[in-house]
Amino acid sequence: MAKILVVDDTKIMRTTITRQLEELGHTVVGEAQNGYESVEQYKKLKPDAVTMDITMPKLNNIGNGIDALCEIKKIDPDALVIMLTSHGEQKLVIDAITKGSKGYILKPVTKNKLADVLGKINIK
Repeated sequence: MAKILVVDDTKIMRTTITRQLEELGHTVVGEAQNGYESVEQYKKLKPDAVTMDITMPKLNNIGNGIDALCEIKKIDPDALVIMLTSHGEQKLVIDAITKGSKGYILKPVTKNKLADVLGKINIK
């Protein structure tokens, strides 16, 4: 099973996603509440995959999840990052995919949606 980093600016979402991933048999190795923290955690933890909220507050010149995705891809071009998005953010999703995201999940996040997108990127 995979080691996964969960990134979202709301604690309830991080808790929910962590529980769902653990129910699927994965290990959540860390959490981050903004893009800056996600980059620092990625460097430290070297997870197999990342779930990344697209919309987060800016911190230390890293704004939304797409900025963090780009920074992580600079560190590890093979990084597997899955974007989490709300309705109405299609333009951001397309931007994220063109910048290296391996997939996306439309909120609300469910265990089935997580299993589906992880399976598509060969994280079992």
